[in-house]
Amino acid sequence: MTLIELMVSLTIGLGITLAISSVLISSENHKRITTSTNDTQQTGVYSYYALDKVLRGAGSGIAMSAFPSDVGVLGCHLNAGGILPRAGAFPQPFAGFLGGAAGTLNIAPVLIGAAQAQGGSDVLMVMSGSGSAGGVSRQVTGGGSGTSVNLDNTVGMAHDDLLLVSLNGQPECLMEEIDTVAPPTLTFAGIYYTSTAPAISMATFASTTSTYITPLGNADANNVQFTLFGVDDKRTLYSYDLLQNLKLVSGGGVDAAQAIADGIVQLNALYGVSSTNSGVQDEWIGPADAGWDVHSVMTTPAKMKQIVSVRVALVVRGEYFDRNGGTTALPNPVTTSLTIFNGLKRGVGGGGSSLAVPINFVGVDRQFRYRVFEFTVPLRNMLILAGGP
Repeated sequence: MTLIELMVSLTIGLGITLAISSVLISSENHKRITTSTNDTQQTGVYSYYALDKVLRGAGSGIAMSAFPSDVGVLGCHLNAGGILPRAGAFPQPFAGFLGGAAGTLNIAPVLIGAAQAQGGSDVLMVMSGSGSAGGVSRQVTGGGSGTSVNLDNTVGMAHDDLLLVSLNGQPECLMEEIDTVAPPTLTFAGIYYTSTAPAISMATFASTTSTYITPLGNADANNVQFTLFGVDDKRTLYSYDLLQNLKLVSGGGVDAAQAIADGIVQLNALYGVSSTNSGVQDEWIGPADAGWDVHSVMTTPAKMKQIVSVRVALVVRGEYFDRNGGTTALPNPVTTSLTIFNGLKRGVGGGGSSLAVPINFVGVDRQFRYRVFEFTVPLRNMLILAGGP
């Protein structure tokens, strides 16, 4: 082989090598993008499922306490066995919920704390009990004590059932745990037994026939869900059990939030409202709008009864870092901004100002791909409460 032939062969081989390398690099880049996109899809779908499942049950065991007349459950200040109210803030990423004043928590099927999560997202709070408990409040017949109440009947009541004890016009309500059932008497004890609140004691509740108990579910069955959802500053979606049931009843775990999914950049939510109290939604309202902040909603039962759906937006980030994305040195960004709740407006019939929320990405964040999951969840228990179909 001559030198010229060798040089020609090397040139051809180099060209083939470069072509194959280019194909391999493109194929690997495509594979990573596809994998990252699929992971983003799975994360978003799972997060959607987790939130949808809880939101659809919001108000179960609570909403029906408003019939035939309000028995003082909605909007009452919750006292639960030394667990609530808390002396300090909730654990991260929920330390900013209620402005860090965890002791102010009231009973409400759904609350949205605008930008109160650690990462600046909204916080969703959902309260629900077990549908099998019926949610029908029962009147106390008097003659009870600080550890017991008397009822007309105790059918369906069992050891470790959780109850809300309330009185119309009384701002405080107590959570109680049944120890024994000896008709017509329920005796309270256990982790959730609550002897007193700042303005009233269990003994006072038990002595008047104006008091009602509302069955929620069973602690051992863990079917009473008082839960917070939010995103931290490391793009992880968390939940937090307000009653710490898994820690206290099962004897394990710590007073901390539980991770649900990573890659969640943002969580925002809107109230779907029936302005006519007909159960038919005709208005979207933001959680930071005047009169609809978290404190106003949780202290105003009339507002709770108007909320018939929640619209949730999740922004999910893929794991693939694209070097062709935008920084100062790389001026071709993958994603510069996204808009959630696009096209939604305030006011009855959507005739008011826009509810759209722009989300801007800067620097290295532009070198990732994002996907928005936006969905509306009807609150079936609240639809019944609002008189809907």
